[in-house]
Amino acid sequence: MPQKESEIARLIDHTLLKPEASREDIQRLCEEAIDYGFASVCVNPWNVSQAAELVRGTEVRVCAVVGFPLGATLPIVKEFEAGEALKAGAQEIDMVINIGALKSGQEALAEADIRGVADASHRAGALCKVILETAVLTREEKVRGSLLAKKAGADFVKTSTGFGPGGATAEDVRLIRETIGSGTGIKAAGGVRTLEDLRKMVEAGATRIGTSSGVKIIEQLRGANPAGSADSSGATGKY
Repeated sequence: MPQKESEIARLIDHTLLKPEASREDIQRLCEEAIDYGFASVCVNPWNVSQAAELVRGTEVRVCAVVGFPLGATLPIVKEFEAGEALKAGAQEIDMVINIGALKSGQEALAEADIRGVADASHRAGALCKVILETAVLTREEKVRGSLLAKKAGADFVKTSTGFGPGGATAEDVRLIRETIGSGTGIKAAGGVRTLEDLRKMVEAGATRIGTSSGVKIIEQLRGANPAGSADSSGATGKY
C-alpha cells in the first residue's frame, strides 16, 4: 500500500459522471485533479474536449466512459463512441461489458464487444478498462467476465459503474486479482469514499480507484477534518 500522498493521489480517477454536470462542474473537477495530482478525470464523452483542454500540459489524463452505464449498446456503437472520445482527447476508456451477453453465455459476442473498444484504444495509445458491474453478477460470471476482458486485450478490469445496485467490494477485487493474475490492472469503483475504503481495495489488489471523493480522501490522509474539506460536487450518489 503506497504511503506517500503523491502515490495515493496517482491511484485516483477523479470522477464526475452525473448527467447534469455543468461546464463549471467539469472545470472544478479538473482544477482539483491538477491541484491534488490525481491520475485522471473520468467524465462522460460530451465533457472530454473541455477536460482535455483544461488538463493540457499536466500529468492528469482524461478518461471517458463508453457504453455507459448499461453496456447494452451495439458493439459498433461502442467502438465509434470510443473513437470519438479518443479524437476529442481521451487517453483512457472505461467501457461497460455487454452484461446480458455475459449472463447468457454468449462469450464470443462479449469478447468481440470488448476487443473492438480495446483495439481502438490501443491504436490511439490509450488504455482500456472493462467494467463488469459486479453487483449484478454471480461469482462464476465475475470470473468469466474478468477472463474475457483480459483475453480481449483490456488493460484493466473495473468492478462497477457506480450506477448499479452496488459498488466495489474487497472480496470482488480479490477474486478478480486471483482470476487475472498480476499483469492486468484492477480499478475499484463505486462506494469508495474514504481513505480506509481505498486502503482496503488496494490491499485486495486494486491498482486504480474510481471515486468522486478523491479530495476528501487526500484531506483525510493529511489529517484534516473530512467534514471541512472540499469534496467534489461531482458525486454520482454511488461513486
